[in-house]
Amino acid sequence: MEAALAGVKAYQQARRTPRPGPRPAVASAGRARLLDYGGDGPAAVFVPSLINPPHVLDLAEGNSLLRWLSANGVHPYLVDWAAPEAGEAELSVAGHIESLLLPLLDALDRPCHLVGYCLGGTMAIGAAAARTPLSLVTMATPWRFDGFSDEAREGLAELWQNAQPTSAALGAMPMEVLQTAFWKLDPGTTVGKFEMFGRLDPASDKARGFVALEDWANDGPPLTLGAAKELVEELFGNNVTGEARWKVDGRTVDPHALPCPVLDIISASDKIVPEASAARAGEVLTLRQGHVGMVVGGRARATLWEPLAKWLSQVQH
Repeated sequence: MEAALAGVKAYQQARRTPRPGPRPAVASAGRARLLDYGGDGPAAVFVPSLINPPHVLDLAEGNSLLRWLSANGVHPYLVDWAAPEAGEAELSVAGHIESLLLPLLDALDRPCHLVGYCLGGTMAIGAAAARTPLSLVTMATPWRFDGFSDEAREGLAELWQNAQPTSAALGAMPMEVLQTAFWKLDPGTTVGKFEMFGRLDPASDKARGFVALEDWANDGPPLTLGAAKELVEELFGNNVTGEARWKVDGRTVDPHALPCPVLDIISASDKIVPEASAARAGEVLTLRQGHVGMVVGGRARATLWEPLAKWLSQVQH
């Protein structure tokens, strides 16, 4: 524990490397914007989770899935949800799709692939049922929420119950509540990673990469009260997606009935979104990296970036 605390102190005091410059917005819907990463080739709209900021897909110079795709035959766009605004307390997960994501897709006004990461993949499935894309790709995406352990689901329900009074007063659930849930899934790794960081040369590439990733993981706007309630009570609690009872834009969403090619990228070692929760609605690519490592880890380019670029470049509607 002493070594872990030393690592935490070193992380707090570490020098931050500036992030890549912001990309221009080509469309907006309410607070949400669609950021343009440029490039030649088919359009692909990336849908991040509502939890944590979207820039895990554009983490750092030399470690950006979106900038790499832009230089390798794909034209990526990124949804930036931004922070909830006054009057949005009741906006559910499905409501984010209906009032923010679908208008962004309509504004793009060109055929596109949909690529969703984590909860963003769940939302991309809902959007694909309303606006048929060239293809749908989900990465580390939960759909069958009964694939989570009973301990994880019960723990989240308990956190939600304890956080409800404060969340109701704020009209939103602070990100720290969900962060606590993530820590509980694998506390040993949380301690171990800071022990490891405390031993690194602060000027090393590995140390800079750790700081960039931890800054992302510890950041993020709150969830609207409606989104938190739907996520905890309906998705995790009642498995409405896995039981084909989830409705978006008036349609019951079934990923197996989508009239487009589907690629489900899952990880056999994901401790945040277990592979048992995947929809497995089309072609399946199984990796061995963790939930975040599959996107930004040292092997991500070979195992995920390159197969994804090939899919997006070759799959036809």
